[in-house]
Amino acid sequence: MAEVNLIVEGMHCGSCVRRVTQTISGAGPFRVEEVRVGVARFAADDAQAAAEQVIAALAKAGFPAHSVAAHSAA
Repeated sequence: MAEVNLIVEGMHCGSCVRRVTQTISGAGPFRVEEVRVGVARFAADDAQAAAEQVIAALAKAGFPAHSVAAHSAA
């Protein structure tokens, strides 16, 4: 499994952390490693496809996100 690290916007509290955790878990067969205000880390077999799937699910839930690699490259 590959690790995926995301920057997640719009998180301000523990309730946001729970919602993001639930959104990631519900988006596919991913193992959530860590979710804190502003960041999320999870493991998936196909990191690229998983990142795209989770980013779309988080956006729909009101939490815009992008991969750390994309963030670093900008």
